Amino acid sequence: MAPAKKSKKGKRKSKDSGKLKITKPGGAPPPLPPELRSLDTEWWYTFLHKRTESGDAAPSDEGEAFRYFFRTSRPTFDYICSIVREDLISRPPSGLINIEGRLLSVEKQVAIAMRRLASGDSQVSVGAAFGVGQSTVSQVTWRFIESMEERARHHLVWPGPEKMKQIKSKFEFDYGLPNCCGAIDATHIIMTLPAVDSSEDWCDSAKNYSMFLQGIVDDEMRFIDIVTGWPGSMTFSQLLKFSGFFTLCEVGERLDGPVKVSAENGEIKEFIVGDICYPLLPWLMTPYEGESLSVPMANFNAKQKAARMLGTRALSRLKGSWRILNKVMWRPDKNKLPSIILVCCLLHNIIIDSKDELLPNVQLPDHHDTGYTEENCEQVDSNGKVMRDIIAAHLPS
Repeated sequence: MAPAKKSKKGKRKSKDSGKLKITKPGGAPPPLPPELRSLDTEWWYTFLHKRTESGDAAPSDEGEAFRYFFRTSRPTFDYICSIVREDLISRPPSGLINIEGRLLSVEKQVAIAMRRLASGDSQVSVGAAFGVGQSTVSQVTWRFIESMEERARHHLVWPGPEKMKQIKSKFEFDYGLPNCCGAIDATHIIMTLPAVDSSEDWCDSAKNYSMFLQGIVDDEMRFIDIVTGWPGSMTFSQLLKFSGFFTLCEVGERLDGPVKVSAENGEIKEFIVGDICYPLLPWLMTPYEGESLSVPMANFNAKQKAARMLGTRALSRLKGSWRILNKVMWRPDKNKLPSIILVCCLLHNIIIDSKDELLPNVQLPDHHDTGYTEENCEQVDSNGKVMRDIIAAHLPS
């Protein structure tokens, strides 16, 4: 990593350094608090002044303002810069010169890319906020995505035995479900397509053109497995069955950890939880259906719902944080869109891994898939049914 630049004169810390101060054009930038000092900060003040002058209701505290625009604290942002720094320095896209005739710093490139993903605003709008053109925003964002996809993959992996033991322990402590390893849900990424690509394959049940994202999350709403790239016209159960995760589970190479024994000597194998849009399988527990449920069945449903809502909340947080996934994407390259989705999931996980805190209003206020009716998969595996009954009988009332 390159050495940090020396602080410029006039940037001595003051008592009010944690608050946002707007200076007149041409004036000296306000002093930085210690947590915001980095290799390059000039872009931040230029951007902040432009957004404030345009009437953006950013928080007055400078650290909060940074999280408002880029979803992360400055230390987490610097960590992300460290991941992509080598690529952005050694293989910079052509023409990355700003209006002052200087090569864009790594920090400014990362800020441009993250603002594009966080806001979902047009490339023209994002470029105007940073003093660069639309083509520069396009190049910078894609180079960032390529680098993150290659170098940040370790932030989205299936947990090893020790980590999975911790996850299962937390699920049992919080929700009473023994041997539960995660929660599954899926969402549609809506897009417009040119007439030549507007086939019925991509037209979903809500008459939108969309791409599916299926995610499995742990107890902290961290993605531990994702599947994307498939058309939104598929059902949830079809998407599951086309996934590598399904194949691994079916051949006994995933969710194959130690078996727990219930008080009635029944075997409880590792499993995940999902809604009725998924099939009931030996490793995927869905709710009981019907109006006249026994007490154990109703108890199971309540605990299962509380656990599976982690998947729903994770997708709402993902699409709320990285609004590019929540807005209608204008004619995206369907070969590149899965990479964009993956990088947003990586950023979601990095925020959790860094123990960062999102601003309270980031998560979508409504469901992550508004406008879609709930599907009902009626597939019931007999072994799955037996295990669900064992779990229901095992749970304390």
